[in-house]
Order: sequence, then C-alpha cells, then structure tokens
Amino acid sequence: MRKINYILVGLLLGAILLSCGEKASKNDERLKTATWESIASEARGTTVNFMMWQGSSAINDYINNYVVPTVKEKYDIDLQISGGQGPEIVQLVMGEKQADREEGQVDMVWINGETFFQLRKINGLWGPFVEQLPNSALINFEDRFISTDFQQPINGMEAPWSINQFAIVYDYKKVPNPPKSIPELENFIKEHPGTFTISNDFTGMTLLKSLLAELGGSPNALNGPFDEKKYIELSEKLWKFINDNKRYFWKEGRTFPKEQSKMNQLYANGELLIAYGFSEGGIEDKVLNGLYPKTTKGYAWENGTIRNSNYLGILYNSPQKAGAMQVINFLLSPEAQFKKADANGMDSNTVLAMDKLELEWKDKFLEARKRQYGPILEELEANAIAEPAPEYMIRLYEDFRKKVIEN
Repeated sequence: MRKINYILVGLLLGAILLSCGEKASKNDERLKTATWESIASEARGTTVNFMMWQGSSAINDYINNYVVPTVKEKYDIDLQISGGQGPEIVQLVMGEKQADREEGQVDMVWINGETFFQLRKINGLWGPFVEQLPNSALINFEDRFISTDFQQPINGMEAPWSINQFAIVYDYKKVPNPPKSIPELENFIKEHPGTFTISNDFTGMTLLKSLLAELGGSPNALNGPFDEKKYIELSEKLWKFINDNKRYFWKEGRTFPKEQSKMNQLYANGELLIAYGFSEGGIEDKVLNGLYPKTTKGYAWENGTIRNSNYLGILYNSPQKAGAMQVINFLLSPEAQFKKADANGMDSNTVLAMDKLELEWKDKFLEARKRQYGPILEELEANAIAEPAPEYMIRLYEDFRKKVIEN
C-alpha cells in the first residue's frame, strides 16, 4: 500500500493486457457459484500464501500468533506470510503475467486504493468472490466508506477488512492549540521551525490529499472522477504553499522522511511536534509501548481527513483460491474481528455492522476495552471525507518528488 513505480506500470501495461488470457483460471470459475461446503472442503489441507505489509509489531503479532495457528487448527490451512505492499504486489503480478505463469507465488494480498486501481488495470485480481463468503453478510455494503475504494466500487473484487480515519497527532502539553487549517499550519511552522515535515509515502500523500481538498474549498472538493484541470489548479497552490514554507520544515525542507515509521520516531524523540497517520493516528499502541508520551492526542483537520477501508484480495493466478477464500472468511468472522479490535492489541476498527451480529457478539464489541489515549472512529466521523480517485494519489507522488523534493 505504498508508492508504485508508475512509469514501469505504464510501459508494461499494454504488453501485459495483451497476454491477459484465461489460462490461470483453469476451473476456478466454479468457485464463484459453488456451495460454501464444497469450497471449505477444497480449502482443507492447503497452503495459502499471504502477502502483506509487516511494518507494525501489533499487526504481526495478531497475524503470526493468532491467525496462523487458528486457521491451522480450524481448517487445516497452513498460512504462510510474506512481506510486501503496493509496489511489490503490482510488480510481482506484472512479472508473473509477462512470464505467463499460471500458478503464482501469492494467493491473497492486503491492499487498498491505488494498489486496487493498478491491479484492476492489469487484471491482476480474481473475482468477484466476496458474496461467496458467509461472513460478508455481516458487513454493511451500503456504507460508502466500505463499498468504494478511492471512488472505485469494489464490486466483490476485494473484501473489506478494517475501516479507519486519518488523524493529526500532537502532545497537548507542548502544543495546546494545534493547527487545524492551512493558514494555521503556516503560522505554526513559522513559530516552531523544524518541528513539522511531510513523509514521502502513502501517509504523507494522504495528508496532501486533505490539504488539496481544503484548497478546493470543501470536504467534497475531490469527489467524483479524476479532474485534470482541477488537479493542476489546486496542486499548484499546494506546491506554492509547501515551497514557500519548507525552509521552516524539519531539516529546513532539504530532506523528507521516506517512511511513516521515521516520522513517528521523530515525533517520539521531540524533533517533531506534529505527526499524523491512519487508524485515528495510530496512537494507542505507541503510547502503551512507551514510544509516545501519554499526553499524545489525535484530531481531524477542520476541513476533514480521509476515512477509508483496507481490503483483502485474491490474485488472478492464486493456486489456492478456495483456501484464500476460507482464510478471508475467517478474518471477517466476529471472532477474528473482535480479536483484531482489542485496544491493547492490533486496535483495528471492525468492518462488521453491529445490527447484523448475534446479540452475544454485539455485546462483546460494545463492552470491549476502549482506547485510553487515541480518539475513537466516531469522534472523527463529522470530519470524515472520502478518498479521492486514485489518480490524485499517483499524481501527488510524482509531483511531490518533482516539484518539492527535487526543487
């Protein structure tokens, strides 16, 4: 779920699409109409390869110490985990298509946004499959933050796994009145030089999308299909704001962190006074682990911050599609979603609708331990804005490098 080598995608796209035959499908189309009993039977005893981002100890603990042993015990599935996100996933698929590889190395992937967009462009995902999952009945697909991914209808091609919102992070002891708009941010960085930066990754580009929406005049400024004219007009204002002020950024704007984890560390050691991130700022586990001070809080930008879901997909040439479906169905179960929502663990918001759960599970979710430090999703929802079309993210990556970093 990070920057993709879009130039490489563009150069290879035409050639790849010419080779997008049906070889990899074999008899897998039958799974789209098969009974769940037959899918579950076929899944038993398989080895499923899951490629996912491994940049969080809490997530890795949840997957390796809970999910892996549980799917082995319940379904006799060996779940193998490999590290990879947007760039690696897309480039893996492109390479396997070029090699005409009918059975791929990976079965299921953790994706959203521009990765979903790129995989659909090269027919890299298999489906639709979500309606076949029994636990998909527990999800409210009327929720626009679930049913669309970067303005793209998911149409059963990826299964919602978590929902979260972007938030700004600060220490209220050091910053009693944090900035909530572009003019306030400009004043803040001039008054506190060196304490703010933009990470050159998915997280930083998400912040830029929120700023772009503000420059557009409303939370809905970027809704709808990608608008080239609108992007050029708004992004020129954005680059001007950044370049006019980057001498007040961390390291005087001469360099930018490549990963959110680096920015988090800079905030933790006091170099930065403002940080940000998804999962409502991702504050809870960092405070509990002693990285962030207990005086850390999170809030939404005045014009709004991005709310989105992340998803699980099955690759077009997965050799174990039935096994992948069984694992994904388990990950959508009340049991797995409840474990994932533990505020002292992965601390991830469930995609399950409370009114669709049995009373026992509904009560468990409602009575579960709450966050002590970070905001909950409901506190930010009044300032939630939808992810814009994926082209905005792609262009921001390219232009941030050209017009800010290299300027």
